[in-house]
Amino acid sequence: MKHAHAMPFGASMLDGTAVSFTLWAPGATQVVLEHGTAADPHPMVRDNEGWHRLTLPAARAGDAYRFRLPDGLQVPDPASRSNPDDVHGPSVVVDPHAYDWQHDAWRGRPWEEAVIYELHVGCFTPEGTFTAASQRLPALAQMGITAIELMPLADFPGQRNWGYDGVLQFAPDASYGSPDELKALVDAAHGLGLMVLIDVVYNHFGPEGNYLHAYCPPFFNPAHQTPWGSAINYDGDQARTVRDFFIHNALYWVEEFRFDGLRMDAIHAIRDDSTPHIVEEICHALRDGPGRERHVHVVLENDANQASLLVRDAQGRPVAATAQWNDDLHHAAHVLATGETDGYYADYADDPVAQFGRALAQGFVYQGQPSAFREGEPRGEDTSQLPLPAFVSYLQTHDQVGNRAFGERIHAIGDIALVRAAWTCLLFSPHVPMFFMGDEFEASTPFQYFCDFGPELARAVAEGRRAEFGRFKAFADEAARARIPDPNAASTFEASKLRWDECADPLHEAWRVQVGEMLALRRQKLVPLLAGQRGAGRFDAKDGLLRVEWTLADTTRGEDDPRLHLLAHFGERPAEGVAAPPGEVLHASAIEREGPQGLLRIARGGVFVALQESGLV
Repeated sequence: MKHAHAMPFGASMLDGTAVSFTLWAPGATQVVLEHGTAADPHPMVRDNEGWHRLTLPAARAGDAYRFRLPDGLQVPDPASRSNPDDVHGPSVVVDPHAYDWQHDAWRGRPWEEAVIYELHVGCFTPEGTFTAASQRLPALAQMGITAIELMPLADFPGQRNWGYDGVLQFAPDASYGSPDELKALVDAAHGLGLMVLIDVVYNHFGPEGNYLHAYCPPFFNPAHQTPWGSAINYDGDQARTVRDFFIHNALYWVEEFRFDGLRMDAIHAIRDDSTPHIVEEICHALRDGPGRERHVHVVLENDANQASLLVRDAQGRPVAATAQWNDDLHHAAHVLATGETDGYYADYADDPVAQFGRALAQGFVYQGQPSAFREGEPRGEDTSQLPLPAFVSYLQTHDQVGNRAFGERIHAIGDIALVRAAWTCLLFSPHVPMFFMGDEFEASTPFQYFCDFGPELARAVAEGRRAEFGRFKAFADEAARARIPDPNAASTFEASKLRWDECADPLHEAWRVQVGEMLALRRQKLVPLLAGQRGAGRFDAKDGLLRVEWTLADTTRGEDDPRLHLLAHFGERPAEGVAAPPGEVLHASAIEREGPQGLLRIARGGVFVALQESGLV
């Protein structure tokens, strides 16, 4: 089968006989299309709204093209489907019907089945390509992963980047492979039963290679200022075209590449005072479009903890977004396992066991209370009516690893017994768990911040990063700051690549096997009871011992729903004389039975999980 998304801009194939080129450039009186290797000039026709159009009967898939502005500046197509010579080079015409999908019957998976694996294509394998990544997918599926989440792919400057500096939103970065090779990766994942999500950045463009300011001033709204300059214009004059650009981008990834959904980066940084908010409009476009035929999910990153964007309708379907990354759980777990309380971790320093328990039971820790880190500003909204699978929770992500000076992972800096206990709590919770690549075998490699900017910007980025860490005591002197890896050095990128040979080490492999066993139990025992789950759980924390109880959903029993019980001990000394909760024991680690009554003795890092088939005692 063939799949394509029709767009009102960019280069569009016309039945293989011609190509239509369309550019919105209201700031340019005349635009010339340069086509082919000889860059033959073709003046485009401008209308009163600033659209420049031209159809070339001789154009074909694979042809290079770009646009020349009145001052002679040559720019790529902002809706380019392919830019093989990087962000400053010409675009290439792509025939979206060229790829023949092998698993077209795929209709996705219900969200409660999600176990996510976040990965960076360039660091996931030694080759750093779409093709190489696809060869690693069978092992993930076998372990129990049901979804992979690709860090942003939009074309960025240079040969290496985290992806959040993309400037060509429709062009998969050529350093990873061709558009068809990306489609083959998605296709292969679907054949293994894996969903594929793509991380998209709709709050800013990267600092190098964004030419929109030169010919399309209405793309930005100076009334809203952001850390990256004027905000993308979602609510000012001529905002409709800008909104459509990003709505089409979301539909493009889901329809043309058959992604199963999006992870939307930092929506709290999107400036939009209109109704509906652009995030809601994108969610509705996906739901009312491809979402009518298959499962399509939208996951948010939102520091504001807006539970209102995650509400369900009477049938339990998301009104807007499906889920949100739950930084609160990570922050509490990080303080619990490492003892670090710098920066935003200060908000979780007071009784981190209780903070972790609140996150497990209720989703967000901050649900409207003031944040000391934010100088007393209230943060978050009430989560009591949300299903717990609306929270994507984790012990680390690219952010929390890569934004450390040396990119250390939590299992390298934290108490390993507590880290593993926190993982066990998460994997047996109703939340949707997410791994960052390498978590499953406790990878020794760091994940550092890397990029590949031009010389002047590269120097500014390296100096700025070292100055930023200068606020911390550990980097107060210049010699300490000098040891921070240069983001632009190729060696920083190479050091961040996973070393898969570590799986041959018995210690690394033992954790991977244990994770697989826990995921198998989760899939068998818990997932069938998560559909329709509503409402927060209950928790109690005292002397390092955490108790959490969740009510699950079983529509065949009415109000007598199953309950899931968790005991986890994070204290220095063992907890003794602990009564075991009722139900089938799903997991017990570092646990001993004591005395004739079978009370529990739980060592530091011990976890006990039981599923009570009937909620009645």
